[in-house]
Amino acid sequence: MASSSKEVTLIGVCDGWIDARSYRTSYLTNKVGGQPDSLPVISLPRARCSRCGTPLALVVQIYCPLQASPYHRTLHVFACPGVQCGGSADSWTVFRSQCTEPEAARTSRKPLPAPQAQQRATDWCEAADDWGEEQEDPGGGGETDGSGEKEEEVIHTDVSNRLEDLHLEGPEDTPVFCPYFISVIEESDLEEEEDGLAHAQELLREYERREGVAVGELMGGEDGAAEEQYEKTRARHGDDVFSRFMKMISLCPEQILRYCHGGQPLLVSQLPSDMEHVVLACGSCGGSRMFELQLMPALVNLLQRREGGAPAQLEFGTVLVYTCTKSCWTVGACSAVEEFCFVQMDPDQKFFK
Repeated sequence: MASSSKEVTLIGVCDGWIDARSYRTSYLTNKVGGQPDSLPVISLPRARCSRCGTPLALVVQIYCPLQASPYHRTLHVFACPGVQCGGSADSWTVFRSQCTEPEAARTSRKPLPAPQAQQRATDWCEAADDWGEEQEDPGGGGETDGSGEKEEEVIHTDVSNRLEDLHLEGPEDTPVFCPYFISVIEESDLEEEEDGLAHAQELLREYERREGVAVGELMGGEDGAAEEQYEKTRARHGDDVFSRFMKMISLCPEQILRYCHGGQPLLVSQLPSDMEHVVLACGSCGGSRMFELQLMPALVNLLQRREGGAPAQLEFGTVLVYTCTKSCWTVGACSAVEEFCFVQMDPDQKFFK
């Protein structure tokens, strides 16, 4: 998502299971779970939980280049699936990877076409068209001199990259969550829909008053139940912050991610008064970090282990991701930069199940 003078909040929703037989994901893919897709020439550390030592599983992968930046840019958020660890910030980590288009063109292989329902890979960035044609052919063009040398070189590079990713582990092999596509909605569009619905409801009430009929009772069950639950939630917690959280996500209860680079997060509870000290400085340049995205409670039910289908023992209210304000990067760097996660637990998980 590119930064701009006007904050735009984008909402991520699940857009179906990723079938590896028909679609090969890449660093351009926004997704839940699966194996992380590294940017060309960039390596991702194989992180382990600092509490229990278990290998961390990929939770989400988001392609999010910044406006007017020459870099491709992807965030990988990992977490420990253990029941005792998910609510602790030191059991989460996020890595930021960047590379230029020439670097990507030298080593990438064109992914298979996405399903019809899949969003454009660049839907998270305002300058989506800037990547345009180059993404259609990450290999830098399909022309060869007739000898097939270029195609051979790309295939050889891809096979080499895959061999580099192979590793042997014992019983504690890296856990993998079932993979799903993430589609993007602008929150402002949802608000417009809600305004339209409110107007329609007002017209309906006016009709009822004029005609003396109770048509509203025939349609009010669902809306009334939602309003009642919201009021009960407010009474249960007596917390304006959590009440606002519930009211905002009621526009789209199935949202699994919110993205607003440089904006303000939607909080489950008050942040610590010393939050500026809690969010550590960038470990690469020493500069400040700012909010970029957050994971939402509806994501919890999607996090199932691929190998057995068992749900992960991972629960949270929201996970806030903070990244380097300058998105610092060293030209030619080969390793991802670690960023910062802050976990807020859900006051009452039952409201999201």
